[in-house]
Amino acid sequence: MDTPKPGSKNAHIWALVISGLALFMVVLDNLVVTTALPSIRVDLNTSVTTLGWVVNAYTLAFASLLLTGAALGDRFGRRRVFAIGIAVFALASAGCALAPDINWLIFFRAMQGLGAAPVMPLSLTLLAEAFPPGKRGLAIGIWSGISGLAVAAGPVVGGALVDGLSWHWIFWINVPIGLILAPVALTKLRESYGPDRHLDLGGLVLVAIGLFGLVYGIVRGNEAGWASPQILATVIGGVVFIGLFLFWETRAKYPMLPLRLFRIRGFTIANSVSVCLYFGMFGAVFFLAQFLQTVQGDSALRAGLKILPWTIMPMFIAPLAGAFSDRVGARVLMSSGLFIMTIGFIWLG
Repeated sequence: MDTPKPGSKNAHIWALVISGLALFMVVLDNLVVTTALPSIRVDLNTSVTTLGWVVNAYTLAFASLLLTGAALGDRFGRRRVFAIGIAVFALASAGCALAPDINWLIFFRAMQGLGAAPVMPLSLTLLAEAFPPGKRGLAIGIWSGISGLAVAAGPVVGGALVDGLSWHWIFWINVPIGLILAPVALTKLRESYGPDRHLDLGGLVLVAIGLFGLVYGIVRGNEAGWASPQILATVIGGVVFIGLFLFWETRAKYPMLPLRLFRIRGFTIANSVSVCLYFGMFGAVFFLAQFLQTVQGDSALRAGLKILPWTIMPMFIAPLAGAFSDRVGARVLMSSGLFIMTIGFIWLG
């Protein structure tokens, strides 16, 4: 199979299929686990506190290495790093399915986060590059819609697999998809690099340590106590390293995150909206799935179906929003979406 050349009429189709499937796999896995947690707890005979690390290990690795994954793609080739991330994710999924105890499961969940870190940002970059500028809004909308579909399907797919087979299958489903996608991505996607291929090693180290400290402190805060020396040290250390990262980026010759981008109002607003969106959605879905099964006594599948009306909406709205953003701009759409989501959270509470 030949790599599509620039201008090939099939390049955007391959980019859409490959990026879409990879994104779907990564996002689905982030939510499919939520409905399986009660079964994992019983099967592996673990405590609720330890069980939380099945989710936290993935989140910690993913959040700490997200910027690093994108930077490595700019340096060594986005297609190459994207394919490696998919392969790591697939192999780690097999490790999760075969985990003999909770400690190994937590370890391989962290490896899943390591693989997912470059897949998420690079899937969008590779997709946007395959479309002409006039259609990139639509492409990004489709990307968001696929993410929405994965969010919608996660609790339902997880519930169906747990009730029909076992919790191991929520990980096995990733293996054939990932092992097929990785070589296909290498042969069907165009290779691309960032505008500056120099590696900002200092920035990579500082941001990884800083994000690790912050995320670790947050996820461990309730368990260890927010005033405990351990949590204070990790959170303060995380803030210090993030500050050092920002200081470094202002003076680095080849910064991995040019801070001048935040002078662009649209860039700053879009990223702020994304933080609010994912903070609200993923946090609420995690606790809602546990509430429905543990408190209300629903099966895993029934809990997933109850969550479905909420999580399925982005699949329909995101492509429309992407198409309209090219015409009316994103400001009205983003502010309206956040307002509606806020009302929904208030009503849900």
